[in-house]
Amino acid sequence: MSQQSEEEQSDRKKYEFQKVIEDLQAHEGSGTQLVTIYVPEDRRISDVVAHITQEHSEASNIKSKQTRTAVQDALSSLKARLKYYKDPPENGMVLFSGAIDSGGGQTDMKTEVLESPPQPVESFRYHCDSEFLTEPLEHMLADKGLYGLVVLDRREANVGWLRGKRVEPVKSASSLVPGKQRKGGQSAQRFARLRLEAIDNFYQEVAEMANELFVPERHELDGVLVGGPSPTKDEFLDGDYLHHELQDSVLGKFDVAYTDESGLYDLVDAAQDVLADAEIMEDKELMERFFKQLHDGNQATYGFEPTRQNLVMGSVEHLLISEDLRQDVAVFDCGNTEEYEVFDARKATPSHECEDGSDAELEEREDVIEFLMAIADQRGTETKFISTDFEKGEQLLNAFGGIAGLLRYETGV
Repeated sequence: MSQQSEEEQSDRKKYEFQKVIEDLQAHEGSGTQLVTIYVPEDRRISDVVAHITQEHSEASNIKSKQTRTAVQDALSSLKARLKYYKDPPENGMVLFSGAIDSGGGQTDMKTEVLESPPQPVESFRYHCDSEFLTEPLEHMLADKGLYGLVVLDRREANVGWLRGKRVEPVKSASSLVPGKQRKGGQSAQRFARLRLEAIDNFYQEVAEMANELFVPERHELDGVLVGGPSPTKDEFLDGDYLHHELQDSVLGKFDVAYTDESGLYDLVDAAQDVLADAEIMEDKELMERFFKQLHDGNQATYGFEPTRQNLVMGSVEHLLISEDLRQDVAVFDCGNTEEYEVFDARKATPSHECEDGSDAELEEREDVIEFLMAIADQRGTETKFISTDFEKGEQLLNAFGGIAGLLRYETGV
């Protein structure tokens, strides 16, 4: 069994969450009867149960009997699930329950509990509507990357984090740099020297703040962004005030008018193009390798069946999966062999004719990504989800069926 990297585990978890979210979004209630509850990690389960009990009591005032019953049933279902929890898990949890339309005027009760989302649930939230509330979860799944932020001029500076899409101001400093006009009695030369010393001291103070904050996280850091007016940001970077590992991680410097906390948000806005490139850089590098091998070498594979065969052989180094792939695979018993059909996950299982003419017996139907990842785990293959936010990533989905692999060695398959 392969040891999954933290990044691979994170990607896999996000994929699993995304599947559940898409399933939840596909459902509607006939009234405002679908209940969603966001529970932060520090919220006591007993408080959540008390809130549900209160909502159950207040639901008795709902005029529509159908809606009243549906809401109370959903709340009872959630209350029953919470009996299995002493405390919320790490990062909290999100609960969904409600009677969903199943066609022909019928409804089915659906209850889902998502534990430990990719980002912490920030506040308790109770929501009852005709749709499940999934938007906060979607934002968490979109959150990628950890970036250090520095904005400064000669008067003040702020440093903080960009975690996914959340800006977190952390530290600030004000300078003692005198204005350009000297006080009476000082020579122009002495005043200029004192001013340069004050500027240097302030830059050192800003760098110390940044180093204390960023260096301990340097192995998780995806880059550093520096903003401010010219020439301040240029002097700061050109003077090598930052720790050398942080200096090497600077992705760019940007013109930012404000250097208070709002300047951190302006810096992120100014750096959007750089951030987008950095976020999918690894995806781009893998796809460049794939296309190079496709055209000039023999260590690439694509499509379900060739990739499956190479995975079974243990020849796949990186399994490349489009993050937008939504397909299932049906496994059929065809006498002495198994045969496969890959199809849209939203559709019914197709019929299958065995190549040797024998009767096809359906063995199982499974998410095609989970099917391939299970083989990858057994063979020490790393799975990488590829974004469709760039041209070659989009080609993986549309031209190669969303499934490909970089091989350790040539196989001829």
